[in-house]
Amino acid sequence: MVYIEQLITSFIASAAFGIIFNAPKESLVKCGISGMVGWIVYFALDANGFGTIFATLMASFLIAVVSQFFAKAYRTPIIIFSVAGIIPLVPGGLAYDAMRNFVENDYSVALSLAAKASMISGAIAVGLVFSEVINQVIRRSSLGPVK
Repeated sequence: MVYIEQLITSFIASAAFGIIFNAPKESLVKCGISGMVGWIVYFALDANGFGTIFATLMASFLIAVVSQFFAKAYRTPIIIFSVAGIIPLVPGGLAYDAMRNFVENDYSVALSLAAKASMISGAIAVGLVFSEVINQVIRRSSLGPVK
């Protein structure tokens, strides 16, 4: 039951951000699917003890793969699907807590939270870039040797 709730809410969040970012109406469902797939991978890995950073890395990688598939299949820019799909993974609450602790002069907790938020943000970036690198390698190898 928990997984179904996670699927539904992550789909709604990603599709809603697609609306905010003025994504084409016909791509909103696909935006929701990319976010839903990424979030459920994150949720499952984190719940099974793989750690937040690794779970975020794998989820963002999968979001990028799904976004590349949708972009090719529907001839739309990949950014439409990847930005909306990444939204559930963004550590906004963690960054807020870090800033709140800085304001309250609890610097040790604030630094710990800020470091974790930075590592999660870095994992998102690395996952997206790694997927694109693999995509480029596959595309170049399918074209044959460069002359």
